[in-house]
Amino acid sequence: MTTDLRPENIDWKDLGFSYIKTDYRFISYYKDGSWDEGTLTEDNQLHISEGSTALHYGQQCFEGMKAYRTADGSIQLFRPYENAKRMKLSCERLLMPVFPEEKFVEAIKKVVKANEEWVPPYGTGSTLYIRPFIIGIGDNIGVKPADEYIFSAFVMPVGPYFKGGLKPSNFLVTDYDRAAPKGTGAAKVGGNYAGSLLPGKEAKERSFSDAVYLDPETHTKIEEVGAANFFGITKDDLFITPKSSSILPSITKYSLLWLAENRLNLKVSEGDVYIDQINQFKEAGACGTAAVIAPIGGLQIKDDFHVFYSETEVGPVTKRLYNELVGIQTGDVEAPEGWIVKV
Repeated sequence: MTTDLRPENIDWKDLGFSYIKTDYRFISYYKDGSWDEGTLTEDNQLHISEGSTALHYGQQCFEGMKAYRTADGSIQLFRPYENAKRMKLSCERLLMPVFPEEKFVEAIKKVVKANEEWVPPYGTGSTLYIRPFIIGIGDNIGVKPADEYIFSAFVMPVGPYFKGGLKPSNFLVTDYDRAAPKGTGAAKVGGNYAGSLLPGKEAKERSFSDAVYLDPETHTKIEEVGAANFFGITKDDLFITPKSSSILPSITKYSLLWLAENRLNLKVSEGDVYIDQINQFKEAGACGTAAVIAPIGGLQIKDDFHVFYSETEVGPVTKRLYNELVGIQTGDVEAPEGWIVKV
């Protein structure tokens, strides 16, 4: 995909998940103890000091969000205040200044509005992906927090994260750890993802979609699926997701927990998901902003391969959850109060 593409030349139904340079991005600078007002810019290049803490000590965090075109042509955001709150937690973990929640949401609305023609049409299955981030910058060299920071948000139209959309795919349980106990697993920081590249590569080389990580302390419980959260539906209709201090608190996961209980009338739980007890699940999946829901067909656990509902068909509960969630995001299903913000 070329980065100089224009909206009028895009096949909206055949988009992948790759970078496209859009017209504007929002940028704000933190200096002398406060954030400036921020501005929209056409420049997609950052100009930072070689001593920036983001480059040397990983002092940076980011978010992932989407904007959706509805049937009436309007544009809406899905739970943006939850992204603002999660970025606040990431900043606090890395001793970075918090970008205020209201300013965060206003910045996102501005950058989406400025790139309105890049928001894919309703019904195409594509969305506008939004990437806010904060990095430590300035002339630093010691291991300490920076005095200056950048908050920025850029956007691009994307298709499904996993090719094929809502189709089951297989995953490999890895021996690698995604995060350390009491580390930065619950913060959305780049180092978590850099460390996942090797196990992800090894999984793909064996024809799996990605790696599944077990808990770093005991290696007995499922924690994350690649860059997404895990969920399972037991044979007695309990919707369960792992609970751990080293799991990223997924906004999609918590939305599915609410929908499973309040719209599908399932029992729900956040708790331990032991790898040797996966026979209890009739369906399983990965969930996140980029992936939405990726049904898990089968799971390779050392020499054993376990199939959940099917390697080719999506389970009925997973399909209902997907339709409910995507319906809310695209404006076709009534949203719980406060979940949708219009641009």
